[in-house]
Amino acid sequence: MRRLRRMAPDGSVGVEHEPRRRVERLRVEIEQHRYRYYVLSDPWIPDAEFDALYQELARLEALYPELDNPDSPTHRVGTPPSPAFGAVPHRQPMLSLDNAFDDRDLLRWAERNDRILEGAAVRWTCELKVDGVAISVAYVRGRLDRAVTRGDGMVGEDVTANVRTIQGIPDYLQFDDPPALLEVRGEIYYPVAKFQSMNDAREEAGLARFANPRNAASGALRQKDPAKTAQRPLRLVCHGMGAVQGLSTPTHSGFLEAIGAGGLPVAEQTRTFDDLDAVCRFIADWGERRHAPAYEMDGVVVKVDDLGQQRRLGATSAVPRWAIAFKYPPEERQTKLIDIFVNVGRTGKVTPFASFEPVLVAGSTLQLATLHNEDQARHKDVRPGDTIVVRKAGDVIPEVVGPVLSQRPDEVAAAGPWRMPTTCPFCGSPIERLEGEAASFCSNIDCPNRLLESLAHFASRGALDIEGLGYETARTLLDHHLVSNIADVYRLDPDDLLPLEGFGDKKVSQLLAGIEGSKSQPLERLLVALNIRMVGGTVARVLARHFGSLAALRTADSDTIAAVNGVGPIRAAAVRAFLDNPRNAALLDELAGLGVRTDTEAAQRSDLLDGWTVVLTGGLTGFTRDEAKQAIEDRGGKVTGNVSKKTSVVVVGVDPGSKAAKALDLGVPTVDEDGFFALLDSGALP
Repeated sequence: MRRLRRMAPDGSVGVEHEPRRRVERLRVEIEQHRYRYYVLSDPWIPDAEFDALYQELARLEALYPELDNPDSPTHRVGTPPSPAFGAVPHRQPMLSLDNAFDDRDLLRWAERNDRILEGAAVRWTCELKVDGVAISVAYVRGRLDRAVTRGDGMVGEDVTANVRTIQGIPDYLQFDDPPALLEVRGEIYYPVAKFQSMNDAREEAGLARFANPRNAASGALRQKDPAKTAQRPLRLVCHGMGAVQGLSTPTHSGFLEAIGAGGLPVAEQTRTFDDLDAVCRFIADWGERRHAPAYEMDGVVVKVDDLGQQRRLGATSAVPRWAIAFKYPPEERQTKLIDIFVNVGRTGKVTPFASFEPVLVAGSTLQLATLHNEDQARHKDVRPGDTIVVRKAGDVIPEVVGPVLSQRPDEVAAAGPWRMPTTCPFCGSPIERLEGEAASFCSNIDCPNRLLESLAHFASRGALDIEGLGYETARTLLDHHLVSNIADVYRLDPDDLLPLEGFGDKKVSQLLAGIEGSKSQPLERLLVALNIRMVGGTVARVLARHFGSLAALRTADSDTIAAVNGVGPIRAAAVRAFLDNPRNAALLDELAGLGVRTDTEAAQRSDLLDGWTVVLTGGLTGFTRDEAKQAIEDRGGKVTGNVSKKTSVVVVGVDPGSKAAKALDLGVPTVDEDGFFALLDSGALP
C-alpha cells in the first residue's frame, strides 16, 4: 500500500483521502452486515468475511488514531434492539468477544493477560461456542423474571413471554434458598437434527428454506405470538454470569456447576485446564468433532476461570479481556456448478448466485451460494460446468471459493468468463452499475421481483409493522394485480381481497387494520420502510430526529445531510439519489396524500450544551447509549470517547469503566444519571 500520511501546510501530519474513505466505507458496510445479522436474521456474508472486515477497520483505526471514533463499530456490540419489542437496559453490559484464529493468537492473548496478572497462576475454562442467539435470563428469588436479547450490549429486546415457552428453561430454580437475583447469559439454539427436518418440510410445502439454524432460532425467538415460538424446538445452553445477588462462587466453573444444580441447562462438554497446551488440545479435538453436538458450533470460548482475576483483567468498551473465542476455519467441499443466476433485491441490487449439485457442507446440504457482486464473480471466475469449491465460513452461510482449474473441461474454458446480464431477467429493464460502486442495480423501481421484496420489507417489524402483510401475502397481492407499487397497499379494497383463497373476513379485517395503523408510524420507520440504500434503523432515526419531517429532508442538499452526525457523504449521496429519482418522489407524494405520517417526535435542538464535551461511561437506565448521545447533540454538545483535561463532564452510569477513575484523577466533573437529567434540563452542572 502506498504511504497514507501527508504533511499539511501548517506542518502537521494528516491522513490522506484514501484511508479516510476506506474507514468510512468499512464502517458503513459493517453496520449493514450487523443489522442484517442481528435484526433481520438474514446475513449477506460469511462470518469469516465479516471478521476480516472488522479486523481491517480495527487495524486502520490503530494505525491512524485521528480516524478513530467512539461511534465506530469497533467500539460497539451488536446492533440497537428492534422497536417491535420492549427495550430493556441490561443490568450489566452484554459484551462481545475478541477472536483467535490459531494457537499463536491464543498464546498472545494469554501472554497479555499474564502481564496484567503479574505472572499469577491461571486456570482456563473451555466451552464450545454455540452458534445461536445471545440471551440474558434473570431469576428473582428463584422465579424467572425477564429474558432479554443482547441488542446493542447495553439495551436488549424483552422476549420473556417467548422464552417461557422454551422447553428446558425452568420457571423456578431448584434452590432451597434461591438468590435474590441470578442473571445468566447463554445461547438460544435450534437443534441441528430438528432444523434439517423442518427445512425439508418447508421445501415440500413450497416455502423458502432457512439459511441456517441460527437464523431459524432468531426468527422463532422474535415471534410476536409466543404460541408460535412454542411450536419451535428451541433450546438454551447457559455459559455466563450477569448480575448476581445472593450467590457467591470464586470461579466461573463453580458458577456453571451451581446453576446446573439449580436446574439450568449447561453444556456437558465444558472443561477446565491448568495449562495452555491442554486448552489447545481441547480445541483441536473438538475441531475434529464439530458436528457431534446437538447444536451448530463454530469454535471454542476460552475464559480465565478465577472471577477475581477476571475483575483484575477488566474489559474494553466492547470485549472482556478475560475471554476469547477461538474460531475454527471454514469447511470446504467440491461439487459441480450447474449455472449462475441473478436475483433482484428490495433495493434493486442485482446479486449473482451459483446453483450447483447438492453437497453436504458443515452438516447441511447446500445447492445455492451467493457470488456477492460482479467483481467477486469475475475474480472467482467460476463458470457453468466447473468443479467448484464450496464452504460454509463459520457455519453461517455458504460461499463459492473458486474453481478447480485442473478439472475445467475444454468446452467450459472455451466459453469464456461469465458476464453480468445487461437487462433484468424479471422485467427487462437495463441493469446499471453506479460509478464507484461494487453492486449493480435494476433501474426499474417497479420491477416485479424488487416489488415483492420491497412490499415484504415495507410491512416488516423494523419498518411500518403491518400485521398480516408478510412475504406470501405480498406475493398473492402481486399475482392478482392488486398492487403495482407500494402506495397501492393503502388503496386495497375488502371487496377485492375477500374472493382470494385463504382471505376470510377475519384475515381481511386484520390486514386492513394493520395497514391503517401503519399510517401513524413515525418518520424514522417510514425511512427504513422505503428501502433507501445504506439507511438502516440507526441512520433513519438520526435523520428523522435531525430534520423532523420528510419535507425538510427532501429539500436538504447532500452537504447538509452529510453533516448530520453518523451519516457522512457516502450515505448522504445514497439518500439524495433516492430522493432525486422522479419515480421515488412521486411515490413519496402518493404516500403523504394517502395519509402516511411524514414527521416524528424529534427533540427540538438548542444550544444549552454548546461548547460542552461529554464522555459517557457505564449503562443508563433511562437512555440507550445512542439516545443519550443524541440528547447531548440536540443541545449543541459533543460526545467523545476519551477523558482529558478538556472534557467538560463525565456521565457515570451503572458498572462504569476506567473513564470514571480517570475523570477523578484529572479533576474532571462527574454526574450520575439524575445529574445527567438535570444537566440536560438546565445546561449547568447540578
